[in-house]
Amino acid sequence: MAKAGNTRPIRPLISEFLDLSGVLLDEMYVGFTGETGQLVESHKILSWSFSNSNFSIGDALVTANLPSFVLPKESVFTSKRFVIGVSVGAVLIAVCGVVICAVFVRKKRKKREGKEEIEDWELQYWPHRINYQQVYAATMGFSEENVIGFGANGKVYKGVLLGVEVAVKRISVESEHGMREFLAEVSSLGRLKHKNLVGLRGWCKKEKENLILIYDYMENGSLDKRIFDCDESLSLSWEEMIKVLKDVASGILYLHEGWESKVLHRDIKASNVLLDKDMNARLGDFGLARMQHHEQLATTTQVIGTPGYMAPEVVRTGRASTQTDVFSFGVLVLEMVCGRRPIEDGKPNLLDWLCVLIERGDLLSARDDRIKAKGCYSDEEVERVLNLGFLCAYPDANVRPKMRQVLKVLEGSTEVTGLEEERLDVNLLERIETALNLSGRREHPTFNLSNYASLATSDVILEGR
Repeated sequence: MAKAGNTRPIRPLISEFLDLSGVLLDEMYVGFTGETGQLVESHKILSWSFSNSNFSIGDALVTANLPSFVLPKESVFTSKRFVIGVSVGAVLIAVCGVVICAVFVRKKRKKREGKEEIEDWELQYWPHRINYQQVYAATMGFSEENVIGFGANGKVYKGVLLGVEVAVKRISVESEHGMREFLAEVSSLGRLKHKNLVGLRGWCKKEKENLILIYDYMENGSLDKRIFDCDESLSLSWEEMIKVLKDVASGILYLHEGWESKVLHRDIKASNVLLDKDMNARLGDFGLARMQHHEQLATTTQVIGTPGYMAPEVVRTGRASTQTDVFSFGVLVLEMVCGRRPIEDGKPNLLDWLCVLIERGDLLSARDDRIKAKGCYSDEEVERVLNLGFLCAYPDANVRPKMRQVLKVLEGSTEVTGLEEERLDVNLLERIETALNLSGRREHPTFNLSNYASLATSDVILEGR
């Protein structure tokens, strides 16, 4: 069998002898058929010849004008390799597209999370805002190992920000006053600059559950720990104690008179006084601070502060003033010199105890024994400072000295101005005894139960910290 125009192959592919005499007739049609079962095939015969006697007839066939019949080559687009390649490529492209979209969406989400909606109040303090991720890295993800203190509304962490040690206060929003404290700190301490105030380096806010304040780091911790929670060898000497009191008084004076507005701290106490590496004292924690114009009177009626440090008029009316800060400073003075907290279980309140000692004429016995052990002091100076502290903590606000006068006394001067009414007497004890009339009173009004009992029937809200 061969294609038309080609000679028969020498060795046929199929060769079979069949006896068709019983099938063929003298005259009949000869045709072709192909059986492929269930498969489909297409057959085309270009030329054929048939002879039962002359086998060379096929060579005489005319094949010049026959149509060309060449089986078409398989198209590259329909080949199996092409289909497989296209399929694999499409899958890879789809996977890459999904990955790219996922990365894009993730970056966009992170960018959206990092870029919060800016509230109106933030615009005023925007220059002091610090990136949250920087703060997070500075504290090693707010690790418990970095916790250096606990506040009323959160924890304080030590961190390193841009190569500088800082203290990071993370305010808890679960606290009722967390947001209020955060705003008070940012609005007040963020604009106050004084060597005896803890410096606020910046702040950041991530959504509403992360309110963060960044302060200068104070290497020697709080004054409270130096008074009550340290070895005797680390306790303050008399010279260090006077220096700390001068520093705190200087900071309070700046708040009251040295800035464009009068600032009331309202929570002066030992735990809010911090000591740097050179033992310089700085007043911190302005979470309860309020700003007023110098001529403005207090209007708030909320009792805010720490029990034992609050002046009697704050307990009665809830109204704070510069003189209520003076009262708290007086309690701090007595606390440092006596080595006793304002309120201790099983003991008389500090001011009540001192009232009794003053009546006995034995005020000097209130001195902390550690001061005596350190030496380098005089009884007259210790008694003078005790008298000053008690006068600052006097129940009548009109009798208390101003912070300018207090600072002058601590510096060794008794004269503040040329005006007689603004001159602080040298004999503070005589002034105290005259004002108090101690012969008929042995309790300091701040701790008188009737004052605290009156809160039960008033509209004043007590917010002790």
